[in-house]
Amino acid sequence: MKKALVIGASGGIGAAIAAQLEARGISVTGLSRSADGLDLTDDQRSARILQGLDTPYDLVLVATGALEINGAGPEKSLRALSAQAMADQFALNAIGPALVLREAGRLLPRESRSVCAVLSARVGSIGDNRLGGWVSYRASKAALNQIVRTAAIELARSHKQAVCVALHPGTVATAFTEKYLGRHPAVLPNEAASNLLRVIEGLTPEQSGGFYDWAGKEVPW
Repeated sequence: MKKALVIGASGGIGAAIAAQLEARGISVTGLSRSADGLDLTDDQRSARILQGLDTPYDLVLVATGALEINGAGPEKSLRALSAQAMADQFALNAIGPALVLREAGRLLPRESRSVCAVLSARVGSIGDNRLGGWVSYRASKAALNQIVRTAAIELARSHKQAVCVALHPGTVATAFTEKYLGRHPAVLPNEAASNLLRVIEGLTPEQSGGFYDWAGKEVPW
């Protein structure tokens, strides 16, 4: 791997992954809304920035997302559902990464191995949902998983050695999760980054379109 693109490079996990890649001598392009104006809820601005990049990249990692948007956190039940809060979750957690995947064919090399990895979440697994709640966030991540699966199928037609996957990083102690950790064990961003990079390095084209956790185990849809 020589070049990597990290979308969401100012966040806890994105920053840790970018730093570890750079420490390995890999050229990293890091983009974020705060540093570069990459707003994945803005179709035209996102397209302009992504189409102006110096491609191709051996790794494209999308590490954007949020549990709480505009003060609206995860719902405890369906009774707390708000149309606006749900729309905001889909805009950032599903449509945003989809705008990056729309450019995947141009961002990745055609003739060599590459990986396009998008951070998802286990709570987006329909089969693993046993507690209910968190309706908007769960649904946005389930939608994201479908988008990744579809992108992988289309990408395989032109990029035979590409791997396109959804990854669950585990519970990571960042500002993203600070209010919601509770009693859940969490790892620091550097450890999460190491785990994810280990999984990414071991992926094969046959695994493209899958959903895997930080240990490389497949997560049910």
